[in-house]
Amino acid sequence: MNYKETLDVLYRMMPDFQNIGADAYKPGLERVTEFLGSVGQPDGAFRSVHVAGTNGKGSTSHMVAAVLQAAGVRTGLYTSPHLRDFRERMRVDGEMIPEQGVMDFARRHLETMCGLRLSFFEATMCMAFDWFAQSGVECAVVETGMGGRLDCTNVLQPLVSVITNIGMDHQKFLGDTLEKIAAEKAGIIKRGVPVVIGERDEATDGVFIEKARQMDAPVVFAQDLFCAESAGCDAFSQTFRVTNLHGGEQFPITLDLLGDYQRRNLVTVLAALSVLRGRMSFGEGVIAGGLRSAAASTGLRGRWETLGRDPLTVCDTGHNTHGLRLVAEQIRAQRYEKLYMVIGMVREKDFDEILPLLPRDAYYIFTAPSNERALPSAELAKLAAPYGLHGEVVETVPDALTRARELASPADMIFIGGSTFTVADIVI
Repeated sequence: MNYKETLDVLYRMMPDFQNIGADAYKPGLERVTEFLGSVGQPDGAFRSVHVAGTNGKGSTSHMVAAVLQAAGVRTGLYTSPHLRDFRERMRVDGEMIPEQGVMDFARRHLETMCGLRLSFFEATMCMAFDWFAQSGVECAVVETGMGGRLDCTNVLQPLVSVITNIGMDHQKFLGDTLEKIAAEKAGIIKRGVPVVIGERDEATDGVFIEKARQMDAPVVFAQDLFCAESAGCDAFSQTFRVTNLHGGEQFPITLDLLGDYQRRNLVTVLAALSVLRGRMSFGEGVIAGGLRSAAASTGLRGRWETLGRDPLTVCDTGHNTHGLRLVAEQIRAQRYEKLYMVIGMVREKDFDEILPLLPRDAYYIFTAPSNERALPSAELAKLAAPYGLHGEVVETVPDALTRARELASPADMIFIGGSTFTVADIVI
C-alpha cells in the first residue's frame, strides 16, 4: 500500500472521532496497554510531559516542546487533531513523521490493532510512541485527546502533568458540571508527579487539590507563580512583560503566536518549565529563545493566525464555549470598519451557549467544513438568526472566504472559525 492507501485503510478500519464523533469514542487504557506491551513498550523509552485541559493544551504543548528543542533535548510532540496532514499529529524536533514511517507501522501492526479494536486515536498515539522510541526522543510532550482519566495517553508516567483550564465541553462524555469535568481531567495526576494547574477557578481548585493529596503529588497553580501583561505586538508576534510573583523579577517574553489569550497559556508554560528545570538543565535564555519561535519551530497553525492584511484576515480554531468567549474578546480588541464572520461548526455543540457569544455587529457568511460531522450551513444560519446573527449562506469554506474578500474593504476585518475543521479548510 502507498501512503494514501494506508491512511484510507486506517480511517476505514478504525473509528475516528475527528470524522464521526461520539461513535468513535473508546474510553479506557486496556487496549493500548496490551498493544504497547506487544510491541516492546515504546512509551517507556522516553520521558514525557502530559498536557490536558479544555482549551489551550495545543498551544501549551507546542510552546513547551519549542523550549525543549531550543535546549537541545530531542523532543517528540503528539497533538490532535491535525489541520491538513495526518502527520502533523506526531513530530520529532518539529519534523513530521515521514510517510514511510506511517506505512511501515501500519504494515507491521495493522492486523494486531484491528484485532484489539483500537480506535483511530489509540492507533495514532501508539504509532507516535513507536516512532518516538525509534527516533531516540529524550522527552515527548503529549496532549490528551479528551478528558484525562480514561484517555489512552494516560498510560504515561510523566515528569510533570499539566492541566491548562476547565470549561464546558464534551459534557456527554466528561460530565455536565465543571467539577465533574475537572475530576476527569484530574485523572492524569500520577503518584508523586508534580501537576501544574494553569488557571484557578473556585469551582475546580478543590478537585485538583484533593486528587493531588490522594496521589501525594505536588500541585502548582501557575497564576501563583507568574503573571503576564501585554507589552506590544505586530502582525506576527507579541511581547509580554512577565513578573515572577515569588522573586519579583520582571522580564520580557516574545511569542510568534498572536491572541491575547496566549497570555494565560504563557503563564501555564512558564510554571511547567519551572518544574521541568528541576529535572533538566536549561536557562532563562533558552526559554526566551524557544518561545520566540514556538510556532515556527513546532509547526503550530490556526491560533489567532493572521492570513492577510488590508483587510485584516484572521483564523482561529477555538470551538467551544470557553474558547469562543476568548475569541470574541480578541475580536472586540481589533480595529475595523466592518466585520465579516466566516463561521462553520460541527453538529454536537451546545448552540444555545455558543451562538450568544458571537458578535452581533458583523455580517455572517455561514458555511460548513468538509467533515462528516459538519452542521449544514443553512441549518447553522437558521440556528443563529434568533441571536441576531445574520448574513448569507455559502456552502464551502474556501468559497465563503472568497465571498468575504469580495465584500470586504481594506479597512474591514474577516474572521474564519467556529471549528478546527473550518480553519483546516483554508490553512495551506
